[in-house]
Parts: sequence; structure tokens; C-alpha cells
Amino acid sequence: MKFAFAGIDFLGGVFEGLLEAGWTPVKLFTRPCDGIYDHNEVVVARARALRVPIQLSRIRERDIEALQAEHGKDWALVVAGYPWLVRGWQGRASYGLNFHPSPLPIGRGPYPLFRAVLDRYETWGVTAHVLADGFDTGHILAQEMFALGPEESHETLLAKCQMAARRLAVGPLGRDLPSRWRRAEPQGDGSYWPRASDADRTLDFRQDVDAVLRRVRAFGTVETIARLGDARVFVAEAHGWRERHQHSPGAVVHRHRRHVVIAALDGYVQITRWSPIALTEAGQIGR
Repeated sequence: MKFAFAGIDFLGGVFEGLLEAGWTPVKLFTRPCDGIYDHNEVVVARARALRVPIQLSRIRERDIEALQAEHGKDWALVVAGYPWLVRGWQGRASYGLNFHPSPLPIGRGPYPLFRAVLDRYETWGVTAHVLADGFDTGHILAQEMFALGPEESHETLLAKCQMAARRLAVGPLGRDLPSRWRRAEPQGDGSYWPRASDADRTLDFRQDVDAVLRRVRAFGTVETIARLGDARVFVAEAHGWRERHQHSPGAVVHRHRRHVVIAALDGYVQITRWSPIALTEAGQIGR
């Protein structure tokens, strides 16, 4: 099967999985990345090694028409971690599908991983679905579910999603897409989760220690935000413990070198890795 891939390194394993399944890439659609939260070096290097054309601008209908002119309709448009809604493939490609890191219809939207940890889901999943006119609403082609642990973090959940997405690409989608396409199932009612904001990332020390640390884990290397005295900082790592005290939540009660201990509702949170927030920085995250 010929395919055009639209995505970045976030779910780049789908690209590799389809190659492993014997598919032939004809074009890479990707986008500029900041090199902090988003990366595309791996998929771009792979496409260059395979001598596949690369496009950084948004997919337009004329781009799909050009692929049809060159390859007919016998190809698939595969989307995985692409921020823009893709239309115009029907009638010009045999298949159009998207890989989404949630157990649809739960968690439609830009980037549901943070909330999956925050809301303490016990199971999660990755879904491949037909590209539709609404974000993440198309019929389900395949889905893989897996367990989440009580200490789940953004990084562990991301790895689980990436591994599951590649397995779907190598297996049921890569080996049996036509059959899956014929048996695709409607999603029904679902939930849309909007892009995370700075407020979602901000630690609230009026909460208990477990809740504060869960928020730190939920954003992981994307980092949360905390107030230390008069300053705001990005928090990359924190630990904590329960202990009765008389401090006001949010009070800085101890410092040792760059380690800072802050009072929470039922104990203390120790911030061990952090960096100051520049006045010009804004926290827009996710695709």
C-alpha cells in the first residue's frame, strides 16, 4: 500500500510501523516544531533517507489532488499527531485515517494525555479511526487498550501510547486495512478535551500533596508552573510527603541550594528541578 504520512515524531512510530508492514511512503506532511515540546527530526530524516518529498505547510486540497494525479486513488492518507483538520481526501485516496492517543470516543481533542493522568484513569488506549469532518469523530478502525498505574506520569503514558500506536500500524492496520475499513464502527457520543492552559499547568498548594504531585507527573517534562514567593517558575521535578504543620499553603518553608520546600494542605512538596519563567514566555502546549 502506498501512503502519505502527516505527523511529527510524537507518533512517528506509526510511520515506521507501516514501513515494517510493507507499505511504501510517497510523501511526508509535517510542520515546523519548537524543538522543546514538539519534534520532527526523526520523521524528516527518515523521509530524506527514503527520498520521500517533504512538505512543511498545511495540507491543502491541491496537495491531495497532486498525489492523486501521480498515484491514482490506490493510496492512503495516514495522520498521526498533525494539528490541522484534513479534508478533501475522499474520492482522491482509497483510505484516510488518523491515529489518536485516547480510547475514543473519550478524549477527543488536541492532546488528552495530561488529563488522563490528572483524572486518574485506570485504563487508556490508542484509536485509529476514519478521517472525518470533525476532529477525532470518524468511525473506529482499530483500538488498543492498556492499564494505567497509580503513579502514572506523562512520560510513561506517552511511551505506552507510542508503543500501542506502532503495534496498531504494524498489525491490524498495516496488514488488514481493507477488512478493517469495511467493518469500521461508529463512535457515538463522546467527549472533547480542549488544549491545556497555563491554569491547568499551575500547582495549587491548597490541595493535598498527592494532588500536587499528580499534576507534576501529568505534565512531566512539559513542566508545571508554581509560585515561589514573588516569582513564578517552571517545575520539572518535585517530591513530597504528608506531615501535619501550621504553615499557610504555598509558603516557602525551607531552601537548600536549589531545592525548595513548600507547604501544601496536608504536608510538604519539595521542588528539586525548576527554572525561572521569563516575562515573554507563554504556556501554549499540545497540538
